[in-house]
Amino acid sequence: MRIGIIGIGLMGGSFALDFRSVYKNSKIYGFDVNIKNLQYSIDNKIVDELLTETKCKDLDFLIVSVPVHIISDVVKRYLDFVGSNTLVIDLGSTKNSICNDLNNHPKRDQFLASHPIAGTENSGPKSAIKDLYTNSTNIICESDKTRSELLERALKLFKNLRMKIINMDPLEHDKNIAYVSHLSHISSFMLAKTVLEKKLVRKNIFDLAGSGFESTVRLAKSSPETWGSIFNDNKSNLVEALNEYIDNLKHIKSLIEKSKSDLLFDELSKINLIRKILSGIKIK
Repeated sequence: MRIGIIGIGLMGGSFALDFRSVYKNSKIYGFDVNIKNLQYSIDNKIVDELLTETKCKDLDFLIVSVPVHIISDVVKRYLDFVGSNTLVIDLGSTKNSICNDLNNHPKRDQFLASHPIAGTENSGPKSAIKDLYTNSTNIICESDKTRSELLERALKLFKNLRMKIINMDPLEHDKNIAYVSHLSHISSFMLAKTVLEKKLVRKNIFDLAGSGFESTVRLAKSSPETWGSIFNDNKSNLVEALNEYIDNLKHIKSLIEKSKSDLLFDELSKINLIRKILSGIKIK
C-alpha cells in the first residue's frame, strides 16, 4: 500500500502514524511547504520519503491536510498528475465550497470529501499522535460522485482505522459543524481575548484559573492559520450561529443585571439538558 500526505501537521502526521500501524509494510510519502516540518517528519519516521510528482502516479491514496482555503487548489493540482487508480481524500473542516469547486473536475470520480472529527489544540508534526483517528467519526460528502471501486477502498481504509462513517450533504455538514465545532473554537478564542485584555497580572491568571477556565480556553491555543481559514470559509453559517449565541449571552446578562434569580436558575436548569445529550459521547 502506498500513500501520499500533503500537509504533515497534527492531522496529516497522525493519519500517517495510524495508517502505518495498520498497514505495516506500507510506503508513506509526504510533502509540506514548511521545510522544517517536512524534514522532522522524515527524520522521525512519520513519513518515509519526500512526495514527488512521479511518485504520485503509483499511490493508492493521496491525503490532503492543508488549510481549507487552499484545499480545492491543492486537490485540483494533484488530480492532474496522480495515477488513474489513485483516490484523493481531503480532511478539511468545511465541505460545501470544496465540493462545489471540484464538482466539474474531469477527475471528480477520484476525489472523496471527508471530515474526520478528531484533533487537539496543537499543531505541527511534533503534535502528531498515534490513534488520533481511532473511534472518531468521519463525515464523507457526495460519495456517490466517487468511483465505486475507489470509494470501496476508502471505506475499507476507514474501517481498518476504526473510524465511524457518516454520509452527509455538504451544506448540512457545514451548517451543523458551525454550531458544534466552529462556534466552540471562536468562543474559546474570545474568552481568552477578554481575559488578556483585562491586563491582569499574569501570575494571577495562573493562580486563579481552575480546570474550568483551562478546559474552556484550551481551543484558543489552536492554529490561527487553520481556524481563521475555517471561520472565513464557513462565514454565513458561523455568523448565523454567532447571532444566536450573542442573543443568548444578552439574555443571560439581562437576567443577572436585573437579579432575576429564579428565572436565571430555570434557564440554567434547562441548559443542563446538555448533560443527558452528551451522555455516552466520547469527546476527543
